[in-house]
Amino acid sequence: MTQSDSVVRRIHVLRDELNEHNYRYYVLDAPIVADAQYDLLMRELEELESSHPDLVTADSPTQRVGATPQDSFNTVRHAVPMLSLGNAFDEDEVIAFDRRVHTALAAAGLVKHDAD
Repeated sequence: MTQSDSVVRRIHVLRDELNEHNYRYYVLDAPIVADAQYDLLMRELEELESSHPDLVTADSPTQRVGATPQDSFNTVRHAVPMLSLGNAFDEDEVIAFDRRVHTALAAAGLVKHDAD
């Protein structure tokens, strides 16, 4: 098996695994892995696809968000956009998230923008 074959195989395994986790989380509301484990799998897939852009497909979990949620969930409109940590794994990533939150809140006129 060539390195290219190994990458293709790993990408397919990651996509299948992430699709299963998305289904369990969004549709069944019964996840079987911790968010941190899911995030590591997603990050690995993102890195592989970034290194091999010719292998990115429209149905990849990196190209869409989650899955169709259960009908039992209510729709809620937030006055201020909900922001995500963006899968922060270290201090620098948390600091970058904090900056994005402050920038978004300042743009919405909800806080004064601090100069860093």
